[in-house]
Amino acid sequence: MSMLPHAAARWLSANYDQLVGWRRHIHAHPELGRQEFATTQFAASLLADAGLNPKVLPGGTGLTCDFGPEDGPRVALRADMDALPMAERTGAPYASLVPGVAHACGHDAHTAVLLGAGLALASAPELPVGVRLIFQAAEELMPGGAIDAIAAGALTGVSRIYALHCDPRLAVGRVAVRPGPITSAADQIEVTLHSPGGHTSRPHLTSDLIYGMGTLITGLPGVLSRRIDPRHSTVMVWGAVNAGVAANAIPQTGTLAGTIRTASRETWVAMEDIVRETVSGLLAPLGIEHSVLYRRGVPPVVNEEVSTRILTHAIEAIGPDVLADTHQSGGGEDFSWYLEEVPGAMARLGVWSGQGPQLDLHQPTFDLDERALGVGVRLLVNLIEHAIP
Repeated sequence: MSMLPHAAARWLSANYDQLVGWRRHIHAHPELGRQEFATTQFAASLLADAGLNPKVLPGGTGLTCDFGPEDGPRVALRADMDALPMAERTGAPYASLVPGVAHACGHDAHTAVLLGAGLALASAPELPVGVRLIFQAAEELMPGGAIDAIAAGALTGVSRIYALHCDPRLAVGRVAVRPGPITSAADQIEVTLHSPGGHTSRPHLTSDLIYGMGTLITGLPGVLSRRIDPRHSTVMVWGAVNAGVAANAIPQTGTLAGTIRTASRETWVAMEDIVRETVSGLLAPLGIEHSVLYRRGVPPVVNEEVSTRILTHAIEAIGPDVLADTHQSGGGEDFSWYLEEVPGAMARLGVWSGQGPQLDLHQPTFDLDERALGVGVRLLVNLIEHAIP
């Protein structure tokens, strides 16, 4: 066994229970995006106690921590720290103590894994490259806290960056990766319609707002499916429709809200103009006034080729049968913003126990098999071992 994997194995054998304890502490005390003050201080204290020099980012949430050789390349390892605004229903002894806030996306595990990997690496006698740990705030808030971290200099001097994301569809002990896009772009759209309103017996004397909403509900996804290359895996889905109170009255206002996801960065760049043009075109014959609020989210995470190869070697070095295949996800991830600046890659960390249902992320019952924490630590340490292709 070479130096760094040996350091990881040694650190895990001495500190595994502590690692699980960190994850459970963070899980029980979740914080929403840009409010991760206690989580930031928890991580900073552990790193400082180990003799490292963590630097809290402006605003008091998120931190970076550099160690290893000052000269030559520096590899960044990133974890997100924020929780979701939803109630937890796992019944676990470490369940959320904060009403209406829960770690239902595995960010508690991401944070614990990065802490473990950082301390394991810091315990090694020497490192082949400089390391930067990035604990990032507000991944769940579009367009994402990665933008703030980058603006604060989190990537200055970084040559490559890597991250893990929990995957409840993948058995614990396995890690998946693929070159190219691994997540999708995710935007939000809200259309507000205005009509003089009127009696349902006389729709010709007003503009029929409900009919216009129906036209948009079916028309916009339909037009997008014809305007955009079907190989780009673009999907537009409405999630909220609100208008009217009386069966015999055409209402004066209504709103539609939904998401648009695409696997193609090129399509993502062009999407807002296509949507605005299509909404106007569909409503024009009906004389309905409208406004479109288009919130651009994140571009797709596109795993760079060399970084993906390094990541694949790091997964294979954990042991046989660890490397798994994966498809592109329709979910969005703000790790994509880092990859707009420097090469890097993201892997999926298997967290399913192998028994019972495969709970999805963002469900109130989501939990993970904590054996995945050790796998994650070993992988991040291996990435530094294999950092130079």
